[in-house]
Amino acid sequence: MTTLKVNGQTHTLDVAPNRTLADVLRNELGLIGVRVSCSEGECGSCTVLVDGEPVTSCMMLVDQGEQHELQTIEGLGTSDDLHPIQQAFVEQQGFQCAFCTPGFVMSAKAFLAENPNPTREETAFAMSGNICRCGAYPYIVDAVMNAAEKLRARDGADRRAAD
Repeated sequence: MTTLKVNGQTHTLDVAPNRTLADVLRNELGLIGVRVSCSEGECGSCTVLVDGEPVTSCMMLVDQGEQHELQTIEGLGTSDDLHPIQQAFVEQQGFQCAFCTPGFVMSAKAFLAENPNPTREETAFAMSGNICRCGAYPYIVDAVMNAAEKLRARDGADRRAAD
């Protein structure tokens, strides 16, 4: 048995240990925001956060996910209440076909947690581990920059409310 904590919920699964985390998240837990494109860890479409760090889940065995906090795109916002990063991607049209978008959003989340006030160059470099076959890179960088502003504003408002 494998126990995974995904998006704040614990799941105990009877799965073969040689299955990838991406496969189990998609096919056992129905978290289809985990997209699999290259299956070689090159494109970043399957990016999830493991203890807050971006990981290509197609390159991780399911048992390696035990004892860690896993977060997928489904664990951010909802369709009625988007996370600021998701909202920024919508506002800046940081996608075209959107197949790669969940991976970019999760990579952006980890990046902005470490660097809440990035430059465009830092953002472009941080997103370079993800591939957008449609070539929406300028819009993706715009989206991450917009998300950084939203998160700074939200965090500032939270701090003021707590004071």
